[in-house]
Amino acid sequence: MNINNTSLEKILSRLKIKALNDMQVAAFEAITGNANTILLSPTGSGKTIAFLLPVLHDLDPSVKKTQALIVTPSRELAQQIELVFKKLTTDFKVTCCYGGHKRETEENNLIEPPALLIGTPGRLGDHIRRGNITVDTIETIVLDEFDKSLELGFQEEMDFIIQSLPNIKKRILTSATDLEDIPQFIGLSHPVKLNFLTNDAPPAEKLAFKIVLSPINDKVDTLFKLICFLGDRSTIVFCNHREAVERTSNLIKEKGITNVFYHGAMEQKERDAALSKFRNGSVNILVTTDLAARGLDIPNIRYIIHYHIPHTEDSFIHRNGRTARMDASGTAIIILAPDEKLPEYISTEAEEIILPEKDELPEKPKWITIFIGAGKKDKVNKVDIVGFLTQKGELKKEDIGLIDVKDFFSFVAVRKTKASHALHLIKDEKIKNKKVKIDVAR
Repeated sequence: MNINNTSLEKILSRLKIKALNDMQVAAFEAITGNANTILLSPTGSGKTIAFLLPVLHDLDPSVKKTQALIVTPSRELAQQIELVFKKLTTDFKVTCCYGGHKRETEENNLIEPPALLIGTPGRLGDHIRRGNITVDTIETIVLDEFDKSLELGFQEEMDFIIQSLPNIKKRILTSATDLEDIPQFIGLSHPVKLNFLTNDAPPAEKLAFKIVLSPINDKVDTLFKLICFLGDRSTIVFCNHREAVERTSNLIKEKGITNVFYHGAMEQKERDAALSKFRNGSVNILVTTDLAARGLDIPNIRYIIHYHIPHTEDSFIHRNGRTARMDASGTAIIILAPDEKLPEYISTEAEEIILPEKDELPEKPKWITIFIGAGKKDKVNKVDIVGFLTQKGELKKEDIGLIDVKDFFSFVAVRKTKASHALHLIKDEKIKNKKVKIDVAR
């Protein structure tokens, strides 16, 4: 099979996967052969590839304007889709637009229209109103995590976006949870519906489910004891509110647990720093709201802790979808206060974890994250950063971990034992002939 003059084998090798799974094959056939498709499939099953390949198939190299639009409910999901598309290494330009990103940068990127545009509802609506997007040539629209992007808070903006696209021929809606009533303004007519939620759910042996009983209603001490019991494995702690996220993060930090917090009210740079630290192993605990339940593609997350019981079954499903992805296993744990009980939507038998009396702090991470005040827009890439740190900072390659290059800054994991000496050596050095801020990421 060829997709836009590139063999499927070559595309799969770039994505580092051996073959498409059954859901992805079915999605490709349905989307390329029909005007309207709804794809329901579990988190972690490969939905992004499932819709990107047919979108790529339909792009016309002779059209030099925007042909496809992907709308997502969060900036992290938009960035993740952009990253996967770039891995396909096509000749088509892709641009990502979202709140918290400099609008001027996006406007410059849109001067030469991308073939594929990815973004969040608010920012896409803003660009359409300003005339920055060539709407008349867009023939394909994808609503990823459509159950979230069609919630009441987004509906007015979504309605405006879709009404602004006069020539839509193909509509693709994807999610890990269904939505009974899809608004009429979407324009879905006789959609083909692929439902892999029941047939392709993570098997029970991949996702274990357990509970921990807190002796008092304030569950912080129980959370602390649980993290000590679990050790230094990659763990996400979910809270229901932003305020609780920061409070919980600070309280376990005071008890000696290295962690970062993450929620929607943070500045973009703070959010990027928190995720980079969690992804590169500088911290093993991420305390967050349901914002992190979607769009975060971080491998090898071992534990999901529901510090607060999720309000809905959908939220429970999406939170748990961060672990037991693809071939990995994982464990979801709910902490129950004395006056709480498991919600009715949790029918799985849950084993109780009995925490030991004595607490032993988990081993501290062996990595630390360095902030470098230069990124893609400064023509700085990962190779430049590795060269800079090995030549100027006297680091060996094995002392350098994951590198995350953003538009205007970068984050690098460096082995803790070598970081202080390296920082001392590079503090006055230039990268790409430019003096930039370099320090431990805050």
